Amino acid sequence: MKKIFKFILNTIPRPILIRLSIVVRPVIAFLLKGNTFTDPIDGRSFKMFLPYGYGTQRNNVLSPSTLSLERHRLLWLYLQNETNFFTSEKKLAVLHFAPEQEFYKRFKKQKNIKYTTTDLLSPLADVKADICNLPFKDNEYDIIFCNHVLEHIPDDTKAMQELYRVLKPGGMGIFQIPQDLSRETTFSDDSITDAKERAKIFGQYDHVRVYGRDYFDKLRSIGFKVEEVDYTSTIPSELVTRYCLAKGEIIPVCFK
Repeated sequence: MKKIFKFILNTIPRPILIRLSIVVRPVIAFLLKGNTFTDPIDGRSFKMFLPYGYGTQRNNVLSPSTLSLERHRLLWLYLQNETNFFTSEKKLAVLHFAPEQEFYKRFKKQKNIKYTTTDLLSPLADVKADICNLPFKDNEYDIIFCNHVLEHIPDDTKAMQELYRVLKPGGMGIFQIPQDLSRETTFSDDSITDAKERAKIFGQYDHVRVYGRDYFDKLRSIGFKVEEVDYTSTIPSELVTRYCLAKGEIIPVCFK
């Protein structure tokens, strides 16, 4: 199964994968029903989660029902337990880059948010836009989600500046990235253009860098106030296992 999933991820373009997954997801969820692992996003339980990874495959990480990964389930729990994202009486203007399927329909249905999605290629995007040149006004959004996007962007400084520009003063942004916490500094090399070489060095064929611990300070240099939230440390270990979370993953919670 691991080889099949790895082949699919590395050969089928992401927009097509999104469309295909909508069809096959209910079948896989039915076949894997059980009681070992639970997806906190929809509360459904399964005997196993699916493997995932463009390079090294990780076991029990892809939820059969929502197609969430570790980072999505962690973010959901954080939003649910530590913020007013789901309960705010004030209507929140929310901008979501490269919207994930597990969030898209749920956020669309929320009465307390005005929800806008954006991306260059995603079929789920309301606005097709370049993150380095956004067609939005200054100080327009209360909340911005931009998760696992910046590692794809050659000029991530410009992208971060645009995120800062369109976020309202006092607003919150969550900008998750794949991060190697054993690295002090981020590594990038623009001369590496071959897809296989990028996958080997950066972890995925369309990544252009590996972020280190200095990622948070780069966000601060743009102007953001950054909280490095190790949210799994606040969750009982048995739930970290049941929800298939990545222990020690840091959520970058940014404020303007």
